Amino acid sequence: MRTRAGSVRGTSAGGVQAFLGISYAAPPVGELRLRPPAPVEPWDGVRDATALGPEPPQPRFGEDPTGLLYDPAVPGDDCLNLNVWTPDPAATGLPVLVWTPGGSFHFSSGGSYDGSRFARDRVVCVTINWRTGADGFLYLGTGDDGANLGLLDHVAALTWVQENIAAFGGDPDQVTLCGESAGAMCIGDLLAMPRAAGLFRRAILQSGAAHHVVPAAEAARIGRRLAELLGVPPTREALARVPVDRLLAAQAQVDADVVTAPDPARWGSEVVASTMPFHPVVDGNVLPGPPIDRIAAGAAGEVDLLLGTNSDDWRMFPVLGGYVDAVTEEVLTGPAEVHGSLSLAAFGLGPEAALAAYRAAQPGAGAGELLVQALTDWWVRVPALRLADAHAPGPAGTYVYEFAWPSPAFGGRLGACHALEIPFVFDTLDLGRRQMLGGALGDAPPQALADTVHRAWVDFAATGDPGWPRYDRARRAVQRLDVEPRLLEDPYARERALWEGIR
Repeated sequence: MRTRAGSVRGTSAGGVQAFLGISYAAPPVGELRLRPPAPVEPWDGVRDATALGPEPPQPRFGEDPTGLLYDPAVPGDDCLNLNVWTPDPAATGLPVLVWTPGGSFHFSSGGSYDGSRFARDRVVCVTINWRTGADGFLYLGTGDDGANLGLLDHVAALTWVQENIAAFGGDPDQVTLCGESAGAMCIGDLLAMPRAAGLFRRAILQSGAAHHVVPAAEAARIGRRLAELLGVPPTREALARVPVDRLLAAQAQVDADVVTAPDPARWGSEVVASTMPFHPVVDGNVLPGPPIDRIAAGAAGEVDLLLGTNSDDWRMFPVLGGYVDAVTEEVLTGPAEVHGSLSLAAFGLGPEAALAAYRAAQPGAGAGELLVQALTDWWVRVPALRLADAHAPGPAGTYVYEFAWPSPAFGGRLGACHALEIPFVFDTLDLGRRQMLGGALGDAPPQALADTVHRAWVDFAATGDPGWPRYDRARRAVQRLDVEPRLLEDPYARERALWEGIR
């Protein structure tokens, strides 16, 4: 297979051809460390593309007895790479789905996802790696020319798709960018980025939207703190000379500082609430303004959107973290400076009024259960609603879903939690624990639901229509995806009202 930089050799199985670990940008090392992605150097001969390439610098998952996490790749220099699955490289005009993985802006592993079932159904599937943490989102203040490298990695990968995907049977004019969690949040930013305009026609945002950005002044304070911990000047050049393991260790210390000393005056309210010191920055250049504002003003009006959340999206973290049963009402209504993201005040809510509103909706729920709902609303549900409302008046389609099938794992306590929809989207229930959230599927996950969800994503990539009515501000139609799917009308009116003017 010939790309613009050179030829690659993949594998073939079951009517699908796979090409793994193809570089879309030069290795970000040496003079390119902590710098925007640079073009790949062309090569002679045929490169092997039969194994996953390395992934960008990031913390390791470690042992995961739950089977919820899956990452078969390892870090390495040539980490800005992607994987392609195609049914027929000789075909023309096939729709393309580009998957950008989540990982709390800490992790990024495009190799954790198997795109073969999309290819089986005549969609060319691409999964990408991108830089996270300080490597991807270090910011040092006005004049910093290296902001939002993780977003620029997306632009480089999408540019590669535009230039090369026809050689794999794909149509560069029919590209759908799809992602979950931090990947979806990156898509929310790309919708508002001038440099990403025209690189994709459609977008699917799963449990992530267009709100999670850091103001420049707050991001600069975090960057200076990182340099202070490393004992180097707060310059990109000095930090680029720090070995990767030392940088990751200092990054972990900043993460810990935000959790143990959650002072909004020091870190900023967005960072304290999210506990993510390094994520996209409104730097005025790569990201000219808050994405949700730019989208409401008409940015990406020509891009079809499919977006949604899971019914119990943020339940996984309090359950696995062991604090869902330990949180008290005193913590919920306490100061953010003491309790951080366990306090409703950290999210800008009036704690007493918010507690009363959540308790009225769930009269018998404990404090931890109410926290789960507030976390779900702040992190993903309300941002999704605001994005849908901002985009719906434009010419392109807007479609909203809620994934509602509950996991049987952990005695059913996870519910329809964060990322649970991914094996259904990829139609890979049979892979079990060899995929993200495989350990949450139980012994008999409903294949019929995977058929429904996967088909909706395939149809949207091919036509811009997942198979249910558009979302608009009058009806606010939401398709609930469960064993028995059904259409709801404005199911989140209470949440929209509670968070008005706050989120």
